[in-house]
Parts: sequence; C-alpha cells; structure tokens
Amino acid sequence: MRSNRRLRWAAIPLGIAISIILAGCTQAQLQGWLPGDPETTNHTGRIIGLWVTSWIVLLAVGVVTWALIIWAAVVYRRRKGQTGLPVQLRYNMPIEIFYTIVPLILVLGFFAFTARDQAVIEEPTKNPDVKIEVFGKRWAWDFNYVTDNAYSAGVQADFNSDGTINTDNLPVLYLPVDKSIEVQIESRDVIHSFWVVDFLYKKDMIPGKSNYMYFTPTKIGTYQGKCAELCGEYHSLMLFEVKVVSQEDYDAYIAAQKAAGYEGQIGADYNVNQNLPGNGSGAEG
Repeated sequence: MRSNRRLRWAAIPLGIAISIILAGCTQAQLQGWLPGDPETTNHTGRIIGLWVTSWIVLLAVGVVTWALIIWAAVVYRRRKGQTGLPVQLRYNMPIEIFYTIVPLILVLGFFAFTARDQAVIEEPTKNPDVKIEVFGKRWAWDFNYVTDNAYSAGVQADFNSDGTINTDNLPVLYLPVDKSIEVQIESRDVIHSFWVVDFLYKKDMIPGKSNYMYFTPTKIGTYQGKCAELCGEYHSLMLFEVKVVSQEDYDAYIAAQKAAGYEGQIGADYNVNQNLPGNGSGAEG
C-alpha cells in the first residue's frame, strides 16, 4: 500500500511537467519540426499527422523500454555479499507472448496507417485542372505547362562572389492555387528526385520511366525545391523554386512565356540517353 501511494504521488508532478511541456510547444514542435504547415497542399496535413503520431508512439515505446532497463538494472543489481549469477527467468510464457505480440501490433499498425495515407496521396486525379511535365537534368530543371502549351527551360544554379549560392536565376515552376495538379516526372540522364520541401513529398525520376504526382496547392507562396537523389558533381546546385499564385497571376505568367517565345513543349530530344528501350532508337533487348 505504501509503495502504491508513493507511485501515485510521483505520478502527479510527472503529469504536471508533461502538461506544461506540451502546453509550451511551438507550432514547429507540434508538427514534428517538419517544414511548411498543414495548409500547404491538400496532402501535407495528412503527412504531418502520420509523422507526429508515429513519433508519439515511438517515444512512448522508448520511455517504457528505458524504464524497464533502468528498473531491471537497479532492482536486480548485485548486492554486497552476493556471489554467483542472479536468478534466471526462462520460459516465462506471459512475458514471451507480450514481447512478441506488442511489437507485431506496432509494426502492423504503422504499415496499415502508412499504406492508407500513401494510397490517398498516390491516387490519380481524374481530369486535373493543370498538367505539368518536369524534366530533371544535370543539374537543372525543364518545365512543360502541358495544359497551357508553354514551357520554361532552366539552368544550373551558380555561386556569388562570397561563396553563397546565387538564387536569382533558379528555374521557377508556377502553379495556380486551389487547382488540382498532375506532375509527370521524367529524367534526361541519370536518376534524380523531384522534391518540393514544404510539400513533404518527393518522387524519384528514373530514366526511361514516367512517374506522377497528384496534389492541390492550397496556400499562396514561394517554396524551395531541390533534387533529393545524389546525381553527380553539382547535385547540391540542382535547385528550383515553386511559386503558388492566383489564377490571374498564373495566366499572366503563361502569357508572358508565350510572348517571349516559349510556346509549345520542350520534349525528350535533349535526353542524354537516346537508346533507352521503347524510344525507337538503338538496339532493344
């Protein structure tokens, strides 16, 4: 009875401390230090929820595990005057069932929730408002605005005189806010990865294979993008920006591109790998 009372009195300040810590969390901490926010796209809230929930569960598992380790080390330590090995616990069926079933439930739970969210994120959008084709190339990006028959050819980032990266001439992808987007992802040479950091999702660009992303940007702003797959000497300079703008500003940008001579599509003619299976040139295995 005395031991139970001590445990209850010890739990009270622990609960108060946890409540204070949680109450003082910033928005960044509440979303697991992920960039952006839940309103960036129609998927970011779901991704943040999966990430934060996973860390809460794993943190709880970690606390219990460390508590049991410390408890066993303290309670079953060798006392003064003791010799030989301590009493060994073997073939304890309840404990063995516990440490088999609980991890299995955790793994199945993580798999189920991840598969559920990934299925939603990867679900193709029927009749998207805007179709974009993105070509990754060493070490820049080309953007085709398929729906609007315009394009933008990007160049590699360079350095300023002080050694910082010059971001003034980065390739820029324009997207209209609150419109469903389909992004077709291609590579001109090696494996790249299309990653808009605040969108919390990336997709590999495989030579000879088309990948797709589907999302709706829901917050106007400028977002940083980069290649997330090591692709050679200037991988770190393979940067771009995404500008989510109003429909009026998007239409104005498309009109300006066409007026500047960037009407039409920039295709696979500039691909380095011209003998890939299915493109009609070279020997096919």
